[in-house]
Parts: sequence; C-alpha cells; structure tokens
Amino acid sequence: MSQQNIPVVDLDQFVNGDAEAQARFVAQLGSSLVEYGFVAVENHGVDPKALAGTYEELKHLFDLPSATKLGYEVVEGGRQRGYTSFGKEHAKHTDVPDMKEFWHIGPELADDHALRARIPHNLWPAEVPGFKAESLALYASLLRAGQHLVRAIARYLGADEHEFLRMIDGGNTILRLIRYPAPGEVEVPEGAVWAAAHEDINVITLLPEASDPGLQLLRRDGTWLDINPVKGQLIADSGDMLQRLTNGLIPSTTHRVLQPRAAKGPRYSLPFFVHPQPDYVLTPLPQCVSADNPRRWDDITAEGYLMERIREIGLTGAQGHAGRYQKS
Repeated sequence: MSQQNIPVVDLDQFVNGDAEAQARFVAQLGSSLVEYGFVAVENHGVDPKALAGTYEELKHLFDLPSATKLGYEVVEGGRQRGYTSFGKEHAKHTDVPDMKEFWHIGPELADDHALRARIPHNLWPAEVPGFKAESLALYASLLRAGQHLVRAIARYLGADEHEFLRMIDGGNTILRLIRYPAPGEVEVPEGAVWAAAHEDINVITLLPEASDPGLQLLRRDGTWLDINPVKGQLIADSGDMLQRLTNGLIPSTTHRVLQPRAAKGPRYSLPFFVHPQPDYVLTPLPQCVSADNPRRWDDITAEGYLMERIREIGLTGAQGHAGRYQKS
C-alpha cells in the first residue's frame, strides 16, 4: 500500500466503536478537516464490488463514439445530469477549460416525492445497459458513508447530528464519473490542465480511490501536496457549503488535478458531492460566530448557491443535443 500524505481515520471506529473510539474518531476527523480540508478514510463501508463494477461500466460509457455521448449532453439545470464534453467546465477564477469529460448521476426519486419537480431526472445510456445498476449501487453505498461522516462532523462542531442528516436528506447529491484524457488524445489549450485549482461547491465530497495519481491540495503555507490514490481508502474533503455553515472554521480547501509526467493513459475518478436539500438555508452555526470570528457570509439557500456557482464555472450555456436516453 502506498503511503498517504494526509491524516488517515478509521470510520469503523465511529460506526461500531464504543464512546471512547467514537470520540477519538470525531476529534481526528475534525482536526484534519480544519488543518487540511482533506482526510483519508479507511473501513468506510463502500461496496468494493459496486466500485469495481462502476469503473468497468464507465469505461464502456466513455468509449462510446463522440456523437453518441453528445446525444446525452443536456444543458438545462446547469448540466446536473448526463454527459458533459471536454472543455465545458472551468475553474471559478479562469476561463481556461479543464481537460475532462464527465457524467452526472443524482438521486432516484419517486414520482410522488415532494422534491421530484425540483431535482433533475437521471439520464441512462441505452448503449451501456449495466451502467445504471452498478452506478446506483455505488451511489447508495457512498451516501451511507457520507451520512456517517456528516454525523461525525456535526458532533465535532457541537451541532445536532440529526439536523445535519435532515439537511442532506433529499439533497441534490451528485456522483460525477470523470475521464481525463490520455497524453496527446485531445488538443490542449494554452494553460489548460486536467482540473485547474478550485474548491468544491457542496458540503463534503467523497472520492474513492482514483485509477491514477494527479490530485493535489493547496496547503496553508501555499505549497501543493500530492494526495495518493490508495486502494481501500476514501478521500473526504470539505466544500464551500460546509465552510459557510462553520463560518470558515472548516475551510473549503483549494485542490487541482494535474497530469503526471509518467501518465500513459486516461485517468478515471468518481467524486461524490454531498448536497443539502434545495431550500436549506446556509447560515453559520451560532457557535462558529464570535467577536474574533465575525459572520463572513450572508444567508443563501443551497439551491441558490449551487446555481450561482454553476454559472461561475461555465456549466450553463448553449442548448445541447436532444439525446436518446431513458429517464428514471
């Protein structure tokens, strides 16, 4: 197993441990997020069969002809579902596009669900019949891990962990399946990288081990630190919404993905972005506001903030192709 460069915690201590083990986990998780905004998680309970199956299916997905993939590129709702082609997304403070293509999957809601009209439908490629079952199994498994971590974060903050669970219940949580191109595969604009320096929008992000290295975080001293893909580990990082909820106590850490010099093929990764339900108001916890740390941001709903950030990173624009797809 390769060495990890950030703190490593054991989620089983929180899920199945006694009070002492849980307290130790909560302290380690919280301090790691405060210092780094990132933490590596072992014994996280994510189904390895679903993970392997999703990686296998996404390779079939991205191997489809470009014209077929473009049939699933739909702009409505800020590209929150289906396919997004190379060069569409960019980091907040640059117009240079990232070199990646990706597919978004969200929650499967029943037709009578209260949020059905506000949470986009998933798109399922008819050409890859095994994709839906594998990716939804992984989605459910990652969501369970995310719920445990959200509870532990609430406990670290002295907040109501059940309220934190209610916050993400019905949220527009997204599994993003990413393919970064192999060297020489696509024309790269000047200054473009796989994924430029950015912060995540959501509450927390969970990242099962990627296929290859490339992820880096920006440390507080301004230097970049490699985050290794270690088999069996999950990387968790804090996003902008958690930063707002904690009034900056837990920062949204800048990170990027660069093509390693030794890269020979494409890189695949599966970040899982945990979001609050749309009407949840992002207001700082009272215990995170003080004379020494006055309130930094105005209130905004999770949906309002998401759409604001989607515009900033270029995921709105001209209408995509109509597409042949199966709505869930």
